Amino acid sequence: MTAGTGQSLADAVSEATAILADAGVPSPRVDAELLADHLMGVGLGRLRAMLLGDAPAPAGYAELVAERARRIPLQHITGVAHFRYLQLAVGPGVFIPRPETESVVQLVIDRLRELLRAGVARPRVVDLGTGSGAIAGSVAHEVPEAVVHAVEYSEFAHAWAAKNLEPLGVTLVRGDLRDALQELNGTFDVVVSNPPYIPAEAIPNEPEVALHDPPEALYGGGADGMDLPTAAAASAARLLVPGGYFVMEHAEVQAAWISAMLAGTGLWSEVTTHVDLNGKERATSAVLASPPAQ
Repeated sequence: MTAGTGQSLADAVSEATAILADAGVPSPRVDAELLADHLMGVGLGRLRAMLLGDAPAPAGYAELVAERARRIPLQHITGVAHFRYLQLAVGPGVFIPRPETESVVQLVIDRLRELLRAGVARPRVVDLGTGSGAIAGSVAHEVPEAVVHAVEYSEFAHAWAAKNLEPLGVTLVRGDLRDALQELNGTFDVVVSNPPYIPAEAIPNEPEVALHDPPEALYGGGADGMDLPTAAAASAARLLVPGGYFVMEHAEVQAAWISAMLAGTGLWSEVTTHVDLNGKERATSAVLASPPAQ
């Protein structure tokens, strides 16, 4: 590529699209446009209009395209991940939020709005293993009446979460989802978690995930990856008020196991599997029927 040396924006983006496609990037055209907009800052709508004219390619574009072709995550290059209505700061050391998690957030928001209609003025919610803060931040942004807490164990992820959540008024705690917030047991109306859940021997297919997402955000512990999801459910049971709502994201193949695990504890009712926008069983919710003995 010869971006920055007289090449038109349209030609540079077309060439970048071909380079990224050859590298196996899943959305080469969109990524090529987003990289150009990262440098130009005009917004995608304006950028696409400029592609119809003879606007020049921005300086440094070829270098960014080359980074993306090496399968460095787009969000690591731009420093930004878009999630629902938020623009999150992200980078090395934090899990990049995925679009499928947006449907988990919607389940939380729907429940909180039910509570508001029922007269709960300040419903309380905690996000266990918040990562970048995508879930907790979205809840705080979209349901400003909610009192939102978030827990994160990783030092690096906690730093990213702090940057994203402080402006939104979320109380962020550095701690282990297995035992965090003991002083607040039995006080939350909603607990949500997207814990690590990949089995120990599984290797993610996408280079962006396998090489750049932190392992502690991927692998759930144990051969089946279920140690941390099981721990998240146990923590939810101790943190919730009776009748409180728990929702957890998981892999599609784990849906039946998690439903059986929750039902088998005798603590939960209304165990329900939810599908994401692609029709995959990616989340399970339950209502706390019987708090665990302290």
